[in-house]
Amino acid sequence: MARDPSNPPKWLAVLGPGILFASTAIGVSHLVQSTRAGAIAGFGLLWAVVAANVAKYPFFEFGSRYANASGETLIEGYRSMGRAAAWAYFILSVGTCFFVMGAVGIVTAAFLDNLFGISVAANFNATPAVAVAVFAASTGLLAWGSYAGLDALIKAIAGVLLISTVVAFFSAVQHTPLSDVPSPPADFNPFEGAGLAFLIALMGWMPTAVDLSTWSSIWTLERIKQTGYHPELKATLREFNAGYIGSAILAILFLGLGALLLFTEGTELPQGTAVFAAGIVGLYTEAIGEWSQWIIGAAAFSAMLGTCIACLDGYSRALARSYRSLQATPSGSMRTNERTALALVATGALTLILAFPSDIRTLVDVATTLSFVVAPVVAAANWYLVSRTSFPTHARPPKWLHVLAGAGLLFLVAFGVLFALS
Repeated sequence: MARDPSNPPKWLAVLGPGILFASTAIGVSHLVQSTRAGAIAGFGLLWAVVAANVAKYPFFEFGSRYANASGETLIEGYRSMGRAAAWAYFILSVGTCFFVMGAVGIVTAAFLDNLFGISVAANFNATPAVAVAVFAASTGLLAWGSYAGLDALIKAIAGVLLISTVVAFFSAVQHTPLSDVPSPPADFNPFEGAGLAFLIALMGWMPTAVDLSTWSSIWTLERIKQTGYHPELKATLREFNAGYIGSAILAILFLGLGALLLFTEGTELPQGTAVFAAGIVGLYTEAIGEWSQWIIGAAAFSAMLGTCIACLDGYSRALARSYRSLQATPSGSMRTNERTALALVATGALTLILAFPSDIRTLVDVATTLSFVVAPVVAAANWYLVSRTSFPTHARPPKWLHVLAGAGLLFLVAFGVLFALS
């Protein structure tokens, strides 16, 4: 019997939130930080990428788990813990959102600048001006668009980048065998000084910031609202896991590209904005061939644009819900509050970009380090919400996930303390 086209398979009705999560991760942490890690130390920081993905997994999974089982986002969950917890999340979000969006925005603008050679043609650093255009287009799309449009856009972008990265990595392996990658420099120590600072920045957004786990819970509920279909918990978690594992594999591939094509040649990524993006795109074209430059440049920019739009959407929804949870008598529609938050986040991020127009890596490192420092607090809150007695018994995490959550929280606290002491 032929399937009714108006009644799509259930797995298609679930598909979306996990891909959106992967899109937020693939941007700065992968294109920039993972590649830098490979360029700096070869495969010497592979353990950090793997460890960060494993350690943070439970706390992101809890976001999807909580939303499916409770019908609420993690933000409402924080409010149920008391006003102090709700205020803490709101202050945390406001304190980090401008740095995060500033880093994402400047990287997105850099790839667009590189794609069309805008700074070269203008003979000055035009990336900040390009950033204004990127934010204007992104905020406009979100202000008048919907979750459905965002969902469709991100799925297409993620597919293009996934294929491009896999092809580039295996082409690079043919160019430079894995056995030819030298060991990390003798003077590189990831546990002190500049090495530790980069290590914390690398793990801060690997795969992304823990406080962005609220976005998974929001997108899970938005998908249910969009399709009118409430999947079983195992279906929601299966879809999230696919996105999470996919983003982790891509992080390793990006690190490999940096190790194979930069570290083995003793080449460093440039410091400026458009030239930094050109260095990233050059990794692909060196591995695949010069003919692919425009294709790869477009794919990299599309990936960053997807990240930029997804992050703006996540922050606007999260801040609107957080603000609303603090009101004794909620006023205004949620949509109006989201548009207001959207405008504020975009304006604040652009202000930072204009203040740091040339040094892309400083802005990225500040944002990623802030994210790592606050990660243990958010992780502990997420764990509590899915473990307390009021949470449905059938939806509570299995024993192995509790063990992993404990180990992950210890990992985050230990490196946070090490960073503070140093």
